[in-house]
Amino acid sequence: MGWIRSLQAGVRALRDKRARNVEIEEELASYVREWTEEKVRRGMSPEDAARAVRREAGSAIAVRQQVWNAGWEAWLDRLWSDVRYTFRRLSRMPGLLFVLVLSIGIGIAANATVFAIVSKFILQPLPVGDPGTLLSIMRTFDHGQCCNNLPAPVIRDVRSMSQTFSDVAAYDELLPASMGGGAEPQRIWGQATSANYFDVAQVSMAAGRGFAAGEEKAPVIVIGYRLWQQMFRGDPEIAGRQIQVSGHVYTVVGVAPRGFRGLDQILDPQFWVPLGDLGELTANSPKEDSRTTQWLRAVGRLKPGVTREQAAHEMDVIAGRLAQMYPATDKGNGLVLESVGDLPARDKRSMQFFLMALSAIAFLVLCIACANVANLLLAQGAQRQREMAVRLALGSTRGRLMRQILMESTLIALAGGTAGVLLSLWATYALSSFRLPVPVAMDLSVHVDWRVLLYSLLLSIVAGVLCGFVPSWAASRPAMPNALKGEDALARPGRRWSLREVLVATQITLSLVLLCGAGLFLRSLEKASKIDVGFRSRGLVMMSIDPQLHRYTADRSIVLLKDVLERIAALPGIRSATLTDGVPLSMGHRSDGFEVPGRPKPQGQNVVELYMAGPEYFETMGIPRIAGRDLANENAAAMKVGVVNQEFVRRFFQGENPVGHTVNGAGVPYQIVGVVGDTKSRTLGEQQRPVLYRSIYQNIASDPSQDGYTVIARYEGDPAALTKSMEGAIHAADRSLAVFNVQTMEEHMNDALFLPRLVGSLFAVFGIAGVLLASIGLYGVMSYAVSQRTKEIGVRMALGARASQVQAMVVRGGLRLVVIAMVLGVPLALAAAKLTRSLLYGIAPWDTTTFTVVPLLLAAISLLACWIPSRRASRVDPMEALRTE
Repeated sequence: MGWIRSLQAGVRALRDKRARNVEIEEELASYVREWTEEKVRRGMSPEDAARAVRREAGSAIAVRQQVWNAGWEAWLDRLWSDVRYTFRRLSRMPGLLFVLVLSIGIGIAANATVFAIVSKFILQPLPVGDPGTLLSIMRTFDHGQCCNNLPAPVIRDVRSMSQTFSDVAAYDELLPASMGGGAEPQRIWGQATSANYFDVAQVSMAAGRGFAAGEEKAPVIVIGYRLWQQMFRGDPEIAGRQIQVSGHVYTVVGVAPRGFRGLDQILDPQFWVPLGDLGELTANSPKEDSRTTQWLRAVGRLKPGVTREQAAHEMDVIAGRLAQMYPATDKGNGLVLESVGDLPARDKRSMQFFLMALSAIAFLVLCIACANVANLLLAQGAQRQREMAVRLALGSTRGRLMRQILMESTLIALAGGTAGVLLSLWATYALSSFRLPVPVAMDLSVHVDWRVLLYSLLLSIVAGVLCGFVPSWAASRPAMPNALKGEDALARPGRRWSLREVLVATQITLSLVLLCGAGLFLRSLEKASKIDVGFRSRGLVMMSIDPQLHRYTADRSIVLLKDVLERIAALPGIRSATLTDGVPLSMGHRSDGFEVPGRPKPQGQNVVELYMAGPEYFETMGIPRIAGRDLANENAAAMKVGVVNQEFVRRFFQGENPVGHTVNGAGVPYQIVGVVGDTKSRTLGEQQRPVLYRSIYQNIASDPSQDGYTVIARYEGDPAALTKSMEGAIHAADRSLAVFNVQTMEEHMNDALFLPRLVGSLFAVFGIAGVLLASIGLYGVMSYAVSQRTKEIGVRMALGARASQVQAMVVRGGLRLVVIAMVLGVPLALAAAKLTRSLLYGIAPWDTTTFTVVPLLLAAISLLACWIPSRRASRVDPMEALRTE
């Protein structure tokens, strides 16, 4: 227990250092007294004995310091002394401190923001009990593709056959519903689950309970925490209360805990109902006995002591048994296990590649920031070399000098880390505002959590050590004769390159790579905004309704949609109006394989995009009609008709007129009645897809939309006022209808540019940060070079050099670094650009404009960073300069 006594003694000494010094002095005095008395007993006179003791014992101060240094508390005391010295020193140069903290802050902010994304989608476990034993069950097919969803009978088979899972739960992906009633009902998203869902997930409810074993078909509901707070104001008596969802009465049995959004990382359900009650919320619920309809997700809870490998082996066995029992539907299919919330392997690889690319970009920014700080600290160290040489000459150790400079850089980095976290808070808020053009509720918000704070702290410490190591090493080893004369050993005339110049060249090189990436994506965004989408987006407004949320049958839906369309078309300012089940440039469209009787099937290119469209669709959208007629109020009992685009004609009819011909898709024949121009279907950069537009009134009964129906109107006047009028017309037809996705087509197209805007914004922010840091570094190097060459400049001007010649001399020195950095940076930027080829629209990775403008812009900024110090150099007074020596 000696270490405890040592710890207690050290703490007492640190708490009252003066008392400890008095105690040491008393012990020394006692020792000197005893030693003197011993020498007197041996025959020496008291005066000689005292003199001999002082000579042999040495300085009392040195002995006292030696005794103090023997304890562990001395190291802590010296460290605290270094901290106080660093604070005093930094407080005397606020301008430089601001630049250093800002530099590190930008680098830390970039990495903290990226790590916040990683924490959200990779590291953050779902709020369930023991997530390591909760596994998602997925299906693979004989062609290698993996599917998240399984047929209901397969899940029942797995549940009954499995010996490694204690239980298996199932849930639907997302289910739209209407809630709120009154004048402004809201469309919300939920999930239908098996009754054991919350038990298998081991979710602790915020209020009430989950589903009971006998509630597979009961009208009960669990609501999300956010919905509980926003719509029900956190009512503590919510359990047992009855609410209406899509016109159906449910009894609330529980509230999910804060942060629980189901078992997927990005989906955002706000309620859960039993699977057996799904038919009450939608007229299009899949058949529970179908072995081919992939519509449910499954999760299993491992039994205690069972490993994931054992469960995976059992899944292989079960898949083999199912293939033997149901060869028509299950042969060649497998079952695989993934951690709950994980994406399928292919999507996971894409996500990991995206995050690795972001991490690499953020790391480049941090490298630039560290190089900038190291450069400025080197310049500071060079100015302090005389001080360091004097301290070494007076007995200070190199280790003490290095520790002080490392302490300085670490404290600067910690302050920069704090600034970086604050910047990251803003950046994550900005990222969370981006919207994906998808028809379902997704939670893409990222936040700064404890993982991000810990990561930022560790990164700040590492950055502080990296920034300070070279400056501390250089400053603690001055060339004594030169340092005592105030000369910089790192910038002696004999050196072709100084370390500071190497760091600045590196900064400019990396900044060029980032700026070229930003330029490419900004150019790509410009090109994407000018791509011909095939329709006239200006002057279109749209909003969606979903009759299924209100238990409309197919016949009633047709009557409702016709009524809504007539009311909107009659509004002042509306030129024309139509209906569709899917808007161009959005995800979630249906597609199916098609063939033309009597003609060869296009090899691997027979998949066709399917839209449902109402009367005047092509006129309203501004899509040119090439041949035939438009869709009208088609008879639901007659043969189904369709209008195809030009790409369909090219693939299936080799350019011949298809009007009057019949095509088959999913076993359904369609008679082609018209041909229209091509439009972009899902993304701006896609290859043109074949499209079949079907009559909305002929297909509602057999193929109802899962995402509702969108009213599109071409208008004149103020869109904000017209949308209010359109919503009023819809509520006049049925005041309980929820209206959602209200926006202009131009706003929708902006949403469709989500990915290029996001990547372009990130590159632009990181590139601007890199250029800012590199410019500061270049300015610092040139300013320091001017200060070190004051005497030389004075001599030159005394011998007749003009101010313009001095300016040119200084600028040439800086531009030399810029040119070399560009020679290295352009090939690196080209190599990096090739990796982003798939994200670019309408331009090549080696876009001439980008790789011309960016280097010129960087050169101009660098020229400005060199010109300011050169201007100061040209104003040096020769006499004052010569007096500096």
